[in-house]
Amino acid sequence: MTNQLMVKMVLDSWNAQVQNANKLFNELTDEQMQNEVAPKRNRGIYLLGHLTAVNDKILPLLGFGEQSYSQLNDPFLAKPDKSVMEIPTVSELRNYWNGSTAILEKHFSSLTPDEWFAKHTSVSSEDFAKEPHRNRLNVIISRTNHLAYHLGQLSFLKK
Repeated sequence: MTNQLMVKMVLDSWNAQVQNANKLFNELTDEQMQNEVAPKRNRGIYLLGHLTAVNDKILPLLGFGEQSYSQLNDPFLAKPDKSVMEIPTVSELRNYWNGSTAILEKHFSSLTPDEWFAKHTSVSSEDFAKEPHRNRLNVIISRTNHLAYHLGQLSFLKK
């Protein structure tokens, strides 16, 4: 299997999950996003912020530059749901989500297949030599799975 084919398969999977997320985020009302996905679990708004923050952290991890929405790290990555009183609105988070996916799409399309197999910024050159699977493409595989997991949770908000 060629690198080009492998990259296409991974990015097709990522893009499909992003499309699923976009569809779900557009279907759910602001009120539905305030609900917990299950009793004593995260609210939809928290998961939207969390997924956006995770997307945003991909930028520096893959060497694409600084985060665009670093203000989301504390309330949606460092702390659990409902522990921060002031968070962005659902509307603001939807805009941040759309911005983060657009930025990622731009960067993803700029990489050659071989560049996808280069190390990401959280692995040293020494460790990468021993573990070449710790590459950019593998980050997208794990983030695709993460997105799919949370979309499964968010689907419980649909009526």
